[in-house]
Amino acid sequence: MKRTGMSGYVGLTIGIVSMMFLGACADRSCVLNTLPSPILSSGQAKPASVSAPVASAKPVSETYIPSTYQIPSPLVVVPAEWYPVVREHGWKVIVVHHSATEVGSARAFDTAHRARGWDELGYHFVIGNGTSTPDGYVEVGSRWRTQKHGAHCKTPDNFYNDYGIGICLVGNFDNHSPTPKQMESLRTLITYLSQRYQVTPERVIGHGEATGTSTNCPGRYFPMVSLRYWLSNRGPIWASSAR
Repeated sequence: MKRTGMSGYVGLTIGIVSMMFLGACADRSCVLNTLPSPILSSGQAKPASVSAPVASAKPVSETYIPSTYQIPSPLVVVPAEWYPVVREHGWKVIVVHHSATEVGSARAFDTAHRARGWDELGYHFVIGNGTSTPDGYVEVGSRWRTQKHGAHCKTPDNFYNDYGIGICLVGNFDNHSPTPKQMESLRTLITYLSQRYQVTPERVIGHGEATGTSTNCPGRYFPMVSLRYWLSNRGPIWASSAR
């Protein structure tokens, strides 16, 4: 081999590592091929606190596609269920709700919505409060899996159902605030969704902020202004700069 100096060896080493990485990412088990950009953590020092809702997931291996895609440290773990497997809808806004009940889950709300004559659960995601599901656990609704329009924010033009991703947090936030774990999961979920669909902070709204609605949802104790401020001032998407 012809000696080309230290820069030559560095270049050769980078080339080999790059080839190995690209080979390892040949299928969907590599999240960097499926996500448009890295996902921001909630600023916790221990990554385990960010991935708590999916802590039971099996570890990543080259031969097994796990229930979560592992983004290399220092980024967070994004559940595979958050990634659409069908043609994606043209989402433009994110609408946050509270359930106005102290207990609940996606299954319970699905039953309630069907009893009203709806075809299925109206929300795309439900975040538990530790009653029917673990505190901060994100349930993915059937509408998200099929990229179906929502049934959570009716307005005269139906814009927020047609183009809005509906996220419901279990709890009555007219009486109290969401739990810290619920807010942590919500920030992570909205960060993923807003990056994926280029949803700006001003298009992340509470149900009652939608034009044409007359509701106090997601409740007077929900920190909607603080959430948008966090989204606007989170800085670079790398987890090390999260606040």
